[in-house]
Amino acid sequence: MIMYGASGHGKVILEILESNNDTDIRVWDDAAKPDMWEYPVEKPLPPGSVMPGKMVISIGVNATRKRVAERFANTVEFGTAIHADAYISKRATVDEGTVVMAGVRINPDTRVGKHCIVNTCASIDHDCVLADFVHISPNATLSGDVHVGEGTHIGSGASVIQGIRIGKWCTIGAGAAVVRDIPDYSTAVGVPAKVIKTKHV
Repeated sequence: MIMYGASGHGKVILEILESNNDTDIRVWDDAAKPDMWEYPVEKPLPPGSVMPGKMVISIGVNATRKRVAERFANTVEFGTAIHADAYISKRATVDEGTVVMAGVRINPDTRVGKHCIVNTCASIDHDCVLADFVHISPNATLSGDVHVGEGTHIGSGASVIQGIRIGKWCTIGAGAAVVRDIPDYSTAVGVPAKVIKTKHV
């Protein structure tokens, strides 16, 4: 597996691959960086090259991850990285490029899109839908039938009650309690969560 991004986030993904006994791990980064433990950090091959394996993008920033995915969209096969200690229902789906950390639980009929991050000990209940490039931070909880739009980041320890719709490219603050729908491009914080600003695009 190729890991694109030699960062702290990348360290977690590297250990996910090790947890699945992947013995052919390559670490790529555009910047010159020191080795990641015993793994040398290499410059990426340019798009259009023959790629030496599947890729996961080990970058935590959603917008950056999307740019990298688009850069390599037609030249690489994206894999998934799912920790051996994660539970994913056999009736849930996880799309290409997504990473799932240790202690995660994803329950039945949930659909997780492309290039998402479901971080350590997050809980995603039944019938949830995560669009592409979503990041669910450590210990966040989504109750049943929650929909999260593209590129949205749910902060550490946030809780979302059942049936909520959160728009695209939103930020939900750490520890927030989301009890009402959140519109696109919003930042919401607090208990209960309130929108404090909205991006104009």
